[in-house]
Amino acid sequence: MYHPRAYTDPEDGGAEAGYELLVNHVALWDVAVERQIRVVGSDAEAFVNFVITRDATDIETMRGKYAICCNQDGGILNDFVLLRPDDDEFWFSIADSDLLQWLQGVTVGNDFDVDIDEIDVSPMQIQGPKSSDVMESLIGDAVEDVPYYGLMEATINDVPVLVSQTGFSGEAGFEIYVREATKNAEAVWNPVLETVKDHGGAAAPVNGRRRIAAGILSLGQDMDYETSPFQVNLGYQVPDDKDVGYVGKAELERQKDAIENGAFPFTHKLVGLKMAGEPILEWPSDYWLISDPETGDECGYLTSAGWNPDLETNIGLGFVPAAKLQAATDVSLDDSIYDADLDVEFAVHLPDEYAEVPGKPVYATLAKVPFKESVNPSAREQAKIHARDDIDD
Repeated sequence: MYHPRAYTDPEDGGAEAGYELLVNHVALWDVAVERQIRVVGSDAEAFVNFVITRDATDIETMRGKYAICCNQDGGILNDFVLLRPDDDEFWFSIADSDLLQWLQGVTVGNDFDVDIDEIDVSPMQIQGPKSSDVMESLIGDAVEDVPYYGLMEATINDVPVLVSQTGFSGEAGFEIYVREATKNAEAVWNPVLETVKDHGGAAAPVNGRRRIAAGILSLGQDMDYETSPFQVNLGYQVPDDKDVGYVGKAELERQKDAIENGAFPFTHKLVGLKMAGEPILEWPSDYWLISDPETGDECGYLTSAGWNPDLETNIGLGFVPAAKLQAATDVSLDDSIYDADLDVEFAVHLPDEYAEVPGKPVYATLAKVPFKESVNPSAREQAKIHARDDIDD
């Protein structure tokens, strides 16, 4: 699925202008291509609990969680915001790929009383430090009571919408889900855009640089159905105390046990990297190779990259050899590795326009993830901040 990539010409600020809006003002993102798959029925909770790795019974009505579905081999089929607008109703808000047919297929041979369909609901995101002011102007002060991952029913220009305090940026933000979007989208978009402008903002593309800094992953780019959550900082999505069965449980628990016993069962792990080179201002159109600076051998690849104005360096996510990471630390290669200061270097083969010397790789050092703390910390970040092992959001 494709989002708008630019609203501002490079000579007028380009991606830099969008980043400035996001981190200092407010940006309106058109994410209408993101689809809402609805599961509704008396067995909706039981079905959702069977297809996601986290515990769906912990999601209260009018709340949501970030969640994943995995296949029987433990590979990530999709990640999404999972919303529960009613007791017997869930929405899988997916940003990429497809999930509808897989979910429908899971019901075959399983006795779940549910209906699964794609509903006519499209979202837009209001992201940035002034997002709360925008939302208060649109729907009133009641939005102040919406918690992180909380939901609220509202109307904008007489159109019913569902509002959530969520987003894809690492900044404060909200999403507006427009019901019957095929006929109501413009009736909501236009007043929202005008309100955003009234607060010093504008429409802008989804900002890849900020999501990398927040450690937010992109499906199909940083992970896919051949990737385990334990490779990409999503190990917390596999709980220790979910007693009921779910798709992929046996394999994921096998992987978890291996890691806890010091035997990382994969050749590569996704890490954060700070890189030299000229500022990467355009979104990469392909993966870039990573090599070992000691041997020159190719050993991995960069999945996401971009210049971060706040950190004043290129940052990225990439898969590197687990053995090289393990050689630099005595701890297991679980998610705690993203909080560690490891003295590990790699060489990244950037295109010539970004290389310091055309045809030569640039040096990259391992970095903590997230590179920049989120305004609304993720559940994993919250657990780290409060030194907790339990993750609730």
